[in-house]
Amino acid sequence: MTPPIVKRYLIAFDKYKWIGLASFGLVVAGSMVVALQPQQSKYVASGALTYNRPPVSFSATGIEINQQGQELNEDILLSEQVIEVVAAKVNVQPKKITQNVVLKTPEKEPKTGEIRSTLIELQYKDSDRLRARQTLQELMQAMIQLSAEINTRRLKAIISKVNERLPQAKKELQAAERKLELYDRKERPAILAAENGSLLEAVTGSQIQQRQIQFTITGIDAQIRSLQDKLGLNVNQAYVSSALSADPIIANLRAQIYQTESQIEVLKKDLRPEHPTMVQLRRQKEGYETLLRQRGGEVVGGENGTAPLPTNVSVRSQSNLDPARQVLANQMVALQTQRETLQQQLRDLVKEEARLRQEYSLVPNKQLERSRLEQDVALKKAVYDQMQVKQTDARTAEAETVSSLGIARPPIVMANTQERLSVPVTLGVGSLLGLLVGGGVVFLLGSLEGTFKTKEDIRDSLKQREVPLLGEIPLMPVDGLNVTDVPVVLSPESLYLEFYEKFRSNLRRIGGKNFKVVLITSTSSSEGKTVSAYNLGIASARAGKRTLIVETDLRSPSRSASLRVAPEPDATVEPLRYYASLSECIRLVPDVENLYILPSPGPVRQSAAILESSEMRRLMEDVRQRFDLVILDTPPLGLSNDALLIQPYSDGIVLVTRPNYTQENVLSEAIDQLVESELGLLGAVIDGADITVSLPPSFVEPNSPPEEESQAVANGARR
Repeated sequence: MTPPIVKRYLIAFDKYKWIGLASFGLVVAGSMVVALQPQQSKYVASGALTYNRPPVSFSATGIEINQQGQELNEDILLSEQVIEVVAAKVNVQPKKITQNVVLKTPEKEPKTGEIRSTLIELQYKDSDRLRARQTLQELMQAMIQLSAEINTRRLKAIISKVNERLPQAKKELQAAERKLELYDRKERPAILAAENGSLLEAVTGSQIQQRQIQFTITGIDAQIRSLQDKLGLNVNQAYVSSALSADPIIANLRAQIYQTESQIEVLKKDLRPEHPTMVQLRRQKEGYETLLRQRGGEVVGGENGTAPLPTNVSVRSQSNLDPARQVLANQMVALQTQRETLQQQLRDLVKEEARLRQEYSLVPNKQLERSRLEQDVALKKAVYDQMQVKQTDARTAEAETVSSLGIARPPIVMANTQERLSVPVTLGVGSLLGLLVGGGVVFLLGSLEGTFKTKEDIRDSLKQREVPLLGEIPLMPVDGLNVTDVPVVLSPESLYLEFYEKFRSNLRRIGGKNFKVVLITSTSSSEGKTVSAYNLGIASARAGKRTLIVETDLRSPSRSASLRVAPEPDATVEPLRYYASLSECIRLVPDVENLYILPSPGPVRQSAAILESSEMRRLMEDVRQRFDLVILDTPPLGLSNDALLIQPYSDGIVLVTRPNYTQENVLSEAIDQLVESELGLLGAVIDGADITVSLPPSFVEPNSPPEEESQAVANGARR
C-alpha cells in the first residue's frame, strides 16, 4: 500500500511538474556555469599575531586586563569596525575583505582550559600580490590597535566604577559607625555591668537587703504582738485610744461626767428621779456626753488637716488610757509605722531586683546586636578598604596597559593557483541538487494549496473532530458522458453500488428508526454531493425503499437528465406553483423501481424566498408521509445559506468531501458551525477516494459507452 505522503507528493507532482522541472533546469544550468569558470591565480598572504605581556607589572589590575585581552575571539578581531578601517586604507570593499580573510585563534586544553599556543594565524587571499600583503598588514595593525583600545576602555571602566562606588561605600561605613556609636551610648553600660559582674552583685545585694528587712519586720511583728497582748488592743485601737486619752478637752469632759454621775449616785437615795435637782444633774450629764461625742468626732474625724481615725469607736471607753498604757500604745503605733516603712522598702527592692534580672536577661540580645553592628562596620570597612586598594592599583595599571597582541610573523605572500572544477563532478552535484530543489518546490506548492490530498488526511481530520465516517466512495468512470451528466449506478450488477449500499446502511444505523429526511451538502462545488445524492437514492430504491430525491439547489440547473427524467420547462416561470402541484412536480425514474425525483426549477431568482415559502413547507410535510427516504440535494455551504434554510425539514446533515477539492480550514469551520449550532450533523462521506475497483471484462454501465469496458481504476474521473 502506498504511504499517504507519497500519494500527496504524486498528486502535487502531477499539478506542478513543469515548475519542478524548471527549478531542476535552473540548478543544473548554474552548476554548468560554475564548472566552466576559467582558471584564476590568487595570492595568499599569511602572518601571525602573538599575545604580549607588559615588560614590568606592579598591579594586579594590569595583569588581569592583559589576561582578558588574550581572550579575544574571531568575531571581535574581525568586527565591522576593524574591517571598515582597513577597507578605507587599502581601498577594497569591506565585504570582499570579510570573504577572503581567514583567522585561526589558539585552541584550549579541554581539561585545564589553558591555551595550547600563543599564535593567532591569519591569511588573506587576493588577485594582487602587493594588495594582499598590504591588506593583511593593515588587518594585523588594526587588531593590535583594537586590543589596546579594548584594554584601555576596560581599565577606564574599572576606575570609573570604583570612583562611582567609593563615596557611597564611605557613606555606608560612616552610617554603620554612627549606629554602633549610638548603640554603645545607650546599651554599653548595661553590657559592661553584665560583663564585669556588677549587675549580678547588684542583684545579690538587693536579695541581701530584702532578707535583712524581712528579719527586721519579723522582730517588729513580735514586738507588736507582745504589746497587743499587754494592752488588749490592736494597732488601730491603740492609736485611737492614745489619741483620745491624750486630748485635754476629752479628759476635762470625762472628769465633769464623773463628777455629775457621783452627785447623781449620792442624791438618788434621798431624791426621786423627778426631783428638779435630779433632772438638772441628768441634763448636765447628757450635755457633757454630747460635748464628749462631738470632741471625739473632731479628734477621730481628723478635722483641721489631721489624719482621720477609725470610726465606730466609743469615745468614753477608748479614752481611758493611763499614762503608762499610753506609752505602750504610742510605742505600738511607732512600731507599726516602722513596719509599713520597711514593707514599702521591701517592695521597692523586689521591683528593683526584677528590673535588674530583666536587664540581665536582655544582655545576650544586646551583645548579639552589638556584635552584628560591629560586624556590619567591619564588612563595610573591608569593602571600603578594598575599593581604595583597587583604585590605587588601577591608577598604577594606567602606565602598564598596552595591547595584548603583537606581530609574531610579518605577512608573507605566496602564489596559489586555483584548479578548475571537474565538469562531470560539478554537473553530477548540480543534478542531485536540482532534483532536491525541484522536488522540494513541488512538495512546497502542494502543501500550500490547503486541500486534503488523500482520503487518509480527510479520515484523520474527521476522527479528530469526532465526526462519523459514513462511507468511502471511489471515482466512477465518466468518459464519453456529457459535461452536465452525473455518473450514476443504474445497473443492479454495478460494482460501485456496494459502496453506496454501505453508505446507506451506515446512515440508517446512525439516523435511527424514525430517520426519513437526509440533507446532503458540501463545503464547496465539485466535491460530488449531487453524485452522492443520486447514487444514494438508487441504492435505497434497490433496497426496496420508496425513495425521493429533491433537488433543492435552486441556483444551478437540474441534473435529472442523468436519470433520464426531463425537467418541467415551465417550472422556472412560476416555481411556487410548480412546488404547490404535488402530483406533477414529483417524477418517477424510469430505469429504477421505487425511485422518484423532484427536479429543480433552477436557476431561479430569490431562491431563499422559495425555500422558506409555505408551498415548500407543505411539500416537505407531504413527502415525509409518502416516502421511506427523502434525499435533499442542496447547494454547497461555501456558496450560500440555502442548505441551512432547508435544514429544519431534515432529520440530519451529511457532508460530502473529496481529496484535492475539500479545503482543510473550510471543512473545519463548517463542522464547528454545524456542531455548535446543533444542526444535526450525522457524519461525512469521502467521495472520489483512491480505491481500486476491478471491473469484469463483460461489464458495461448502461449509461456508459463501450470504451469503459477497459476502465479498471476510477482514478482521474470527472464530476
